[in-house]
Formats: sequence, structure tokens, C-alpha cells
Amino acid sequence: MTDAVGSIDTPDAQDQVTESKKKPRKGGKRAKKGPLKRLALFYRQIIAELRKVVWPSRNQLTSYTTVVIFFVAVMIALVTVIDYGLNHAAKYVFG
Repeated sequence: MTDAVGSIDTPDAQDQVTESKKKPRKGGKRAKKGPLKRLALFYRQIIAELRKVVWPSRNQLTSYTTVVIFFVAVMIALVTVIDYGLNHAAKYVFG
């Protein structure tokens, strides 16, 4: 028995005809513009995106910088302590 709507496994014959009539695109809108126009468009898009950025205030920038410097100092101290400990442990084990 066949289904009136059709099944997922067998597409309708009409769908196959419309798919074969479509021509593949060869580059779309980008192929019609020269390299300098594409480069200019790229830079205009960069500037447009940078205008959307919410830049931090001077106070926020100072606090963020302080937090980063403090975190880096703590991590340096932690790695130094671990390195010092492993160095002494290796000297103890290997003489």
C-alpha cells in the first residue's frame, strides 16, 4: 500500500525536477566586486563592528588591570613554590 502523502524515503517526483533545474551559484555577490572594493568593504565592516563595542571607563580599566596583575603574581608565586618543592624532592630522591 502506498501512502497518499508520500514517505520520507522516497521524495516526490516533482521535488526532483525542481532540484535539477536549479543552477549552481558561482561566487554570488562577492565574485562581481573587484579585490579593492572587497577590501574597502571589509574595513568598513571592521569599523562598524568597533563602533558597537562598549569600551571600559578609565576606572574599570584600572581595576581590571589590577586584578590581572594580582592574579599573575599569585600564579607566579604558586609555580615558584611548586618548582622549589619538586627541585628539593628530586635532590632528596636522586642524591
